[in-house]
Amino acid sequence: MPDKRIIVLDRLLDAETHEGEGMPQQVRVVFWADVPTTRQPFYANATVLSAWKDASAADLTALQTGQVVERTETLRIPKSATMAHIQSALQRRWQDYQTQINTYNPWNRYGTFWDGSTWIIGGVA
Repeated sequence: MPDKRIIVLDRLLDAETHEGEGMPQQVRVVFWADVPTTRQPFYANATVLSAWKDASAADLTALQTGQVVERTETLRIPKSATMAHIQSALQRRWQDYQTQINTYNPWNRYGTFWDGSTWIIGGVA
């Protein structure tokens, strides 16, 4: 379990107006979600790196072993948004991502096979 869940990477100029201060802006963030233990081998990738350049060795190990999965998103922030609104919106996005990782399981039939006479049921919880 990483000690960070949401990491703000940078603020971008608005894609539509190409203007800076005072205009709607975009913020690029990283979300880290925990992966259920039984599914970690499916997320494991020894070469994966984080979009966050300051990820620690422990963070990278968690990503590479599939304990944690990363998503980078760019979110458009209204000009009128307060810091509290932005933080709340980011927390909701992270919770949605964590819920998706917990509930989405394309491997629930993984390893099921037929031996010529009987179906052997597999699956990963």
